[in-house]
Amino acid sequence: MRFHELSSFYKGRAMSLKSCDIKAEAFRLGFSACGLAPAEAVDERNATAFRHWLASGYQADMTYMQNYEEKRLDPRLLVEGARTVVSVALNYYPAQAITEEEYQIAWYAYGKDYHDVMKAKLHALLEFVQRHFVPKGNLLNGRAFCDTAPVLDRYWAWRAGLGWIGKNTQLILPRAGSSFFLGELIVDLPADHYDTPQRSRCGSCTRCLEACPTQAIETPYRVNAHRCLSYLTIEHRGAFPPEAPHSLLGNKIYGCDDCQRACPWTRFATPTTVPEFTPSPALLQMKREEWHRLTEEQYKALFKGSAVKRAKYEGLKRNIDATSTP
Repeated sequence: MRFHELSSFYKGRAMSLKSCDIKAEAFRLGFSACGLAPAEAVDERNATAFRHWLASGYQADMTYMQNYEEKRLDPRLLVEGARTVVSVALNYYPAQAITEEEYQIAWYAYGKDYHDVMKAKLHALLEFVQRHFVPKGNLLNGRAFCDTAPVLDRYWAWRAGLGWIGKNTQLILPRAGSSFFLGELIVDLPADHYDTPQRSRCGSCTRCLEACPTQAIETPYRVNAHRCLSYLTIEHRGAFPPEAPHSLLGNKIYGCDDCQRACPWTRFATPTTVPEFTPSPALLQMKREEWHRLTEEQYKALFKGSAVKRAKYEGLKRNIDATSTP
């Protein structure tokens, strides 16, 4: 639709997003999945579960999870006049993984920082909405989000029909697995069609709970960050607390993929085609003894533009030192 057609169409009525066009553009930009949901408060069941998780202290030192609770539970408080949440997923499943005998880094951190990659694609999608669904001379009220604001990403991906939330609390896409980054656009336009949430297909399977080396998944859909190796090796600062199960790190030095690896749906995962997520040969070739000799200069070169910088050099060295010796 041309801008002059849009202006004519706009007179006397509110504009609406065409779901099929939004999804086509999302796929053109490289996203793996896209869905739309009405912007409204998080349903009571999920809101209550989130509040109970916080009240139990399962967020550990991630105090930011306690901030802006009202906004986190209602996207309309993040974008004035919000009508639609567009949820997208981007595949990061690696084509080539670090060999099992070497120290392990979570798949999501193999390549460049996903925040940068996702934000660029999300802003491109937001610009598409502005160009194609807003009359010339008018401005869209909308924002892009990717893990840096009070948004329940997995809830909105489920609500927008991308997949279901598994017992390990990861968003699982049917016949694709859970190795996906999630992001959203929240905009002040309604859509011509909204997607339907998918039912859980986990059934009686408990492989993710059984695979967790520290039993951090205490019950289905409930993770205690105090025991989670991803939290301990990435988010936690300073020395490991005496009660932390860091002795179970094994060969993990940044994150943990055990619950994802164990999930039967992961067998359907296909390697990402996003070039930024391709690991460097230098990372794939690192040996245990080299990790133990890692200098800060080597760290900066190896992880330039990587999400691993979140743990900082000191945190990564702490993790390496906590593993068995080379």
